[in-house]
Amino acid sequence: MLTKARKTALAAVTLSALALTACGGDNSSTDAGAGSDLGLVNEGTLTVCSEIPYVPFEYVEDGEYTGFDIDLITEIATGMGLETEIQQQGFEAIQGGTAVSANMCDLSASAVTITPERAERLLFSEPYYDSLQTLMVPKGSDISGIDDLAGKRVGVQQTTTGAAYAQENVKDAEIVEYPGDGELFQAIQGGSIDAILQDIAVNTSHTKEGDFDIVEEYETDESYGFATKKENTALIEEVNTQLAELQDNGKYDEIYNKYFAE
Repeated sequence: MLTKARKTALAAVTLSALALTACGGDNSSTDAGAGSDLGLVNEGTLTVCSEIPYVPFEYVEDGEYTGFDIDLITEIATGMGLETEIQQQGFEAIQGGTAVSANMCDLSASAVTITPERAERLLFSEPYYDSLQTLMVPKGSDISGIDDLAGKRVGVQQTTTGAAYAQENVKDAEIVEYPGDGELFQAIQGGSIDAILQDIAVNTSHTKEGDFDIVEEYETDESYGFATKKENTALIEEVNTQLAELQDNGKYDEIYNKYFAE
């Protein structure tokens, strides 16, 4: 399913690149101004807001920010002739648009699902990743799917599409919201909740030690995009151009396989 998701995202990026080329977009022009026409918070730097940790998309390893989103946005910034600065922000400020509208950052890169509601507040790039929602439980649990959650405590991350899915589809269970995946995972490790409902890649990262299992997947037609303030079309056009270039030169595949190859 991840392979299918990657192909869908890449196809969307390629279509965006063709559209930009038809309008006269030229990747070679970005280095000269180092972002001077992009309305950047700090000249010469792409300042990026991200809610950390959210493995494997953004997290800290050996004192450095890393992850699929971080590596991808760093390559995008490099292609634009810019340095990259990562700013940690809560997901509420990111998905709600506060982070970019208040000039905390130029762009959000934080596994943000593109939704109609968010698109009213934010300007999104072309999709770069498609996702599923999943249900994860401790190994040996008697929960085998969403129908077994009655009377249980189900953990979700607040203001996410996973939380929305749980509110709409989980019946007769207590839904417990946490500010981030770090707190969410600690809760299930400590036995405070019986299951976690969230994105497939993040839940999958928690199953690698063998203590937890994903027991059900949910097709929700979700795609992630990078986001900026509504009026900054110049920045999003450059981001889309660089996404297409990374697809063409194989760098997108290299980064994708680093985090998602089986």
